[in-house]
Amino acid sequence: MLVLRLLNVVAPAYFLCISLVTFVLQIFLFIPSMFRDPSTTPLLSPALLHGALFLFLSANALGNYVLVIQNSPEDLGKGINLGKGAEVVADWLDGSRSPGSALPSTHFCRLCARVTQRHDHHCFFTGNCIGSRNMRNFIMFCLYTSLACLHSLVAGMAYISAALSMSFANPLAFLTLLPHSISQFFSGALLSSEMFVILMLYLWLGIGLACAGFCCHQMLLILRGQTRYQVRKGMVVRARPWRENLQEVFGKRWLLGLLIPVLNVGSDYRRQKEK
Repeated sequence: MLVLRLLNVVAPAYFLCISLVTFVLQIFLFIPSMFRDPSTTPLLSPALLHGALFLFLSANALGNYVLVIQNSPEDLGKGINLGKGAEVVADWLDGSRSPGSALPSTHFCRLCARVTQRHDHHCFFTGNCIGSRNMRNFIMFCLYTSLACLHSLVAGMAYISAALSMSFANPLAFLTLLPHSISQFFSGALLSSEMFVILMLYLWLGIGLACAGFCCHQMLLILRGQTRYQVRKGMVVRARPWRENLQEVFGKRWLLGLLIPVLNVGSDYRRQKEK
């Protein structure tokens, strides 16, 4: 438990550090390298479009990241009338009842010290549980983080290609880039800044693919109306049309959530359906 609590603190700091390094490299290294002559640069130059796209992706990723942290899943022990279920929650909170007596679709997280509704999993990179209130923001966070990382990967490869006068037309060039760069770095033929960018290329690739894969997996669960916790515990869920499952998570204003970070309205939709 001590290791998990430490990871719950270190992982968000690691993500914010990577985000800061990516922002600095994009703004102060990649984008300026695209300007040949600033006095003759057209208004819609590739560098300006590249910068605008990166800022859009970064703003959505960080915006949804903040919303995931601020909007914790519903704490069933506070302000919700559950009848007899409130007694179960009270037993959980004072430790007199084991978590095995859980209400349907609820889970007591020892790291967050709360009973959450429609619990999916505990995300260490946000230091918060993912549930009914912040599921959409979490998916948007994963989506825009993967896009921002892959976008930075392409920009970094263009910078390295120009700085080292090499081509990535051959797919094997990227695979052999790291070992070849390490040998050049220790021989003094490669600058430390260029070596740092090369290391970041592989880090962006790993984070981007991991977030994209996790986002796709989460979307498949949503289409089936399940959470990761329910799948792990073997819980049976009521079959519903996939459109209802999507609307429960993304709400009717789903298009707005793709453009700007907004609050999750999925729980409001579920309550209206129950009424």
